[in-house]
Amino acid sequence: MSDLKFEQHAHRNLLAPVLIAFLLLGIIIALVIRHTPGQAVDLTITHTAIYPTHTVFKSDTHVVGSDKAEDNLYVLANLRVDDPLHLPLFLKDFTATLTTADDQQITTSAAEVKDLPNIYTSFPGLKPLASPPLRRETLISPGTSVEGMVLLQFPITLDVWNHRKSAILNVDLYHGGAFPIAIPFNTKTVSTNFDQ
Repeated sequence: MSDLKFEQHAHRNLLAPVLIAFLLLGIIIALVIRHTPGQAVDLTITHTAIYPTHTVFKSDTHVVGSDKAEDNLYVLANLRVDDPLHLPLFLKDFTATLTTADDQQITTSAAEVKDLPNIYTSFPGLKPLASPPLRRETLISPGTSVEGMVLLQFPITLDVWNHRKSAILNVDLYHGGAFPIAIPFNTKTVSTNFDQ
């Protein structure tokens, strides 16, 4: 009986296939980075208007100084949201944070679309400043944009607004987090409403 002999092949050099695999992986990563935008959303505030109110609530008593007053400032920000991704975006919520000159932070949520008619009835001067609202739950298709008004209400005077450190509007997306944009200091329209 003859002896079985197993022939051993010379060890192949695996360096070339490994280098080729890393090179292909690097090319794929570079293509993904190049064709994916740097951020998930582009935000632009195209127009802002403010509407300060001073409301006096009359008291039934005859005591001097028993009337109560309330100052509110409405900010109407026209917001444009662009979707540069290849995926749809869903708007979840709009909130804003105002930082006053003395570092006090006031956070508010945008008015709901269903509440706008009541707000316009209470303050008719707001209606001419308003534009169609940007709705929560809006779907933005890939490569398109939506635009509309976001109505914010802060319990402050016009003077506090004019001397603020910042006002940031946060746009919350489903599956995307919050994206901030500064409300500009150069408000385009100011309307006043006193003695309501």
